[in-house]
Amino acid sequence: MTTSAPARVLTLLDSTSLIVGIIVGAGIYQMAPDVAKGVDGPWGLLGIWALGGLLSLCGAFCYAELAAAYPQHQGGDYVYLKRAYGDWAGFLFGWVQLLIVRPGDIAVMAFAFATYASAIHDPLAGTAAEWTERLYAVGAAVGLTAVNVLGVRQGKWAQNLLTGAKVAGLLLIVTAALATPASPSAATPVEAVPFGLAFIFVLFTYGGWNEMAYVAAEVRNPERNIARALVLGTAVVTGLYLLVNAAFLHALGHAGTAASKAVATDTVAAVLPGAAAVLVSALICVSALGAVNGLVFTGARISYAVGRDHRLFAWLGHWHPRLGTPATALLIQGASTVALILTLGSFVSAVLYTAAAVYAFYLATTAAVLVLRRKDPHRARPFRVPLYPLPPLVFGATCVLLIGSAVAYRPWVALASGLLALMGLVVWRIDRRHTAGLRE
Repeated sequence: MTTSAPARVLTLLDSTSLIVGIIVGAGIYQMAPDVAKGVDGPWGLLGIWALGGLLSLCGAFCYAELAAAYPQHQGGDYVYLKRAYGDWAGFLFGWVQLLIVRPGDIAVMAFAFATYASAIHDPLAGTAAEWTERLYAVGAAVGLTAVNVLGVRQGKWAQNLLTGAKVAGLLLIVTAALATPASPSAATPVEAVPFGLAFIFVLFTYGGWNEMAYVAAEVRNPERNIARALVLGTAVVTGLYLLVNAAFLHALGHAGTAASKAVATDTVAAVLPGAAAVLVSALICVSALGAVNGLVFTGARISYAVGRDHRLFAWLGHWHPRLGTPATALLIQGASTVALILTLGSFVSAVLYTAAAVYAFYLATTAAVLVLRRKDPHRARPFRVPLYPLPPLVFGATCVLLIGSAVAYRPWVALASGLLALMGLVVWRIDRRHTAGLRE
């Protein structure tokens, strides 16, 4: 087994870019119309996006305290849950991330890239649209996994470039929309969606602010920069989302935004009708690739942390001595993603499939702030949650409501993911017995 370990190479810019790049994927384009269907009027739409940003900031405060208190460890939630509740909780988180959440998230963003890439160029000339999308999705997952296997610097610079491009593109949409007179056209009435479901979509679109915690052992000056990146990245994304939704409302109106099938394309078409489809498709491709790269980069660190602590998964816990990356974990994660791409359903179904599990662990990690303040009171905490304990309590209550909404809307989907998650406890027991047997 190699003794190689992560090196601290990520600056504050790299860390913030990683967060913004993961959060701002294709969700803002995919979800904006559905969110509009769940609220009344333009102020309701801007309000739900602002509320999503505020609640995400509450969650980011909690993660910032934990990440600054335990900056030397890879794995984020895996580390905090293990310290707060025991080995089983950390293992269960790693299990769910390995089999459900992380490959699913990467596959969803890869499919978002594929949908718009095939609109720009279809190599199969429309004869097999489904396989064209799968081809592009697999290419995105495999290509960016390879980049991250080759080195941390390659991965972080790919992230910085993709994030810069996507932010510039979002600002281009805002500028194009606000530079023209408002002229929303009459829109076809659409079926409303429950507010709880709309709010799930909003917080899914904000998802990723916690990713910084997974690479804590690779951040320079972690006691300061992890908290800064978490808060700064979440605040930047909140501002961007409000600007983008204001642009949609200015160009299309609330009803037009809710009824739109391609909200960004329709918005840009008001200024550049001939080039709107290609321009927006290219922008969404870049946004989706940025999210894929960030998810690939951080996700493998969770599997690496699990492999370092559990003998059954020891093969995941190797840090390649020459490349300086968790190469094995990256390759396994990539293979799992490709398998899901070949079998995955719709974008919304994938979101709902992971939602209950994601928010259950968000809830557990948020509560870990309260638990660890009592369990580990003498630990240095360079960053402390402002207005404690209000943010953990508010964000925890939000997680409970979202879990309930996800289960109520698709109970069988939530049950399937829940049963797969609980299988992790059986595997944990086997791992414990295996480890105990080796020690005897």
